[in-house]
Amino acid sequence: MNERLSDRAAAACLRAAVAAPSIHNTQPWRFRFDGTAFDLFADPRRALDAIDPDRRGLHISVGAAACNLRVALAAEGWVTRIERPGPGGAAARITPVARHGTSPATLALAGAIARRRTNREPFTDTVVPAAVLDALRRAAAADGIRLVVLDPVRRGAVLALTSAADAWQRADPRYRRELSTWTTGHAERRDGVPVPVFGPRSITATLALRDFGLQLTGVDRDTARFETHPRLVVLHSRGEGPDRWLDAGRALERVLLTATVHGLAAQPMTQALEVAHLRRLLAPPGGRWFPQMILRIGYGRPVAAGPRRPLRDVLLNTPGVALPLRSTAFSRGEPVAAGRRHQR
Repeated sequence: MNERLSDRAAAACLRAAVAAPSIHNTQPWRFRFDGTAFDLFADPRRALDAIDPDRRGLHISVGAAACNLRVALAAEGWVTRIERPGPGGAAARITPVARHGTSPATLALAGAIARRRTNREPFTDTVVPAAVLDALRRAAAADGIRLVVLDPVRRGAVLALTSAADAWQRADPRYRRELSTWTTGHAERRDGVPVPVFGPRSITATLALRDFGLQLTGVDRDTARFETHPRLVVLHSRGEGPDRWLDAGRALERVLLTATVHGLAAQPMTQALEVAHLRRLLAPPGGRWFPQMILRIGYGRPVAAGPRRPLRDVLLNTPGVALPLRSTAFSRGEPVAAGRRHQR
């Protein structure tokens, strides 16, 4: 590489990686930058034993962070190479290898990193145009990865399985304890799912959304009627295992960034993927494709960003490298949350 990535640009790109979505906002990743390459590590201390015993969701989360890092580097003008696994136990190594020009599409995706949200509010009845759905499919498309837009029959089946999984989890004391660990009313906490982004409780019988306030009975929240016929998409991978889950995470974040560019809101609906015997029912016949993510998509009002840990908490020390940790590039904005949500 004839030109070196500056420390300031490296820090900005790492902030973009940290802005990725993760299961229960656990942010289960750590990073190392040695001056020439980035190593991404899964952080098993942040694993969820009740709903993610095989660490599938953890690897998808790390894959989403890898996507953001590569998009940010591309916006800085770098072609990157990814190696999996990386050295020293890293899930992946991402190396900037050459300079190149930036396209408007790349800059649009990079600009969406700070604006992407998990939106747990009701969506409008506005139909998502076919051209936008095609853009989401193209964003997901990779070797062994595909995004399927559900028709009404398959949507009904997925909603029924989601409702069954939600009831199953609510009855599980381990699930309730784990949910309690990662939900909070404390504004100073920098991980987990805080009260301002819980969303209202659904009174729509056909749509079983995860209730992040299940264990916080002292929180006053609105109720709302959600879409009776939500638009659902399912991300599949050909094959299973950590590499496939990382690929699925990268594709998932490309879909979410593309949705953001097009003004779409999105919310994961993963309960049925977290109950093994129900997840098997979601897999297409043939045994080659495996469901990795279910998304509810549509048009909704702006919501608050979830908290993020500071870069110093996720960056591993590398001798001779000291990144500027106070850089503000790729910081996530905090629009006012819609609706009334406060703690008594």
